[in-house]
Amino acid sequence: MKTAYWDSGLRWDNPNLRWGSPSYLLEPGDPGYVPDSPPVNNETNKNKKHKKMKHNVYYPIRIADQIVWLTNFRNKLASHAGALGLTPAQVTAILADCDWLIYCLQAWLPAVRAWAQSCTDAIGETQSGVSTAAQLLPVFAPPQLPNGVVSVNFGVLTRLFALVTSIKGGGKCTDSIATDLGIVGTEQVGPDLTSVQPILAASISGNQVTVKWGWQGNVAYLDSCEIWVDRGDAKGFVLLTIDTTPGYTDTQPFPAGKAVWTYKAIYRVEDNQVGIWSQPVSINVGA
Repeated sequence: MKTAYWDSGLRWDNPNLRWGSPSYLLEPGDPGYVPDSPPVNNETNKNKKHKKMKHNVYYPIRIADQIVWLTNFRNKLASHAGALGLTPAQVTAILADCDWLIYCLQAWLPAVRAWAQSCTDAIGETQSGVSTAAQLLPVFAPPQLPNGVVSVNFGVLTRLFALVTSIKGGGKCTDSIATDLGIVGTEQVGPDLTSVQPILAASISGNQVTVKWGWQGNVAYLDSCEIWVDRGDAKGFVLLTIDTTPGYTDTQPFPAGKAVWTYKAIYRVEDNQVGIWSQPVSINVGA
């Protein structure tokens, strides 16, 4: 990482910028570093192969809701095993799967994220902190496994969804059992993530530019929209924001003279760009 200054030309919303005393910019290899995104004509993205994601309507999208669903399914499955014709071995295996996934989502993942932030903080202390003893770097300690919880093979959701499909197609699952287990719903095939493309529109509201975008009906399968801007200042496109709510207000003050600002965007799933860059949209700003 390197020290950043107010007049160094960095944008305040740069995901690798840490304001403080002093401020610093994360570089490749630093904990928490966000890689640069590729340029507009991104042939790499076009050539990547993405599977169409299957989204089960009964299974929630957000992690907090997934934990609630998994816990409910895990706690109630055994009581319906006889009526559903499930063997003890099937029940034992799927409960172990649920326990492991709940642990990973509820305890391990938040701990990893907190540790990553502590690593970023530690680097700041290394650079400019004050202490009377040698620094000890943060070491990740996984949360203790609850009693009875053990690691399982990859593919927990694959096995879980297969069991649910078997239960619902076995002719023994009543409406009341399906409701109790939280498996009411169907399986849907998501969009082709190699071809999803944001549609942008730009307008001026007061002294700010509003960049309009939407999910194109795919909100269940996409996480955010990454927006870049070229302000006609010879710097080219720079990252403006990673937005999770359709419609973004660009708060950059207008220049004293006339200028043309151009915006482009691409969707994201988790930390990865997916699909195709939007068509650029331009708007005249300034006096």
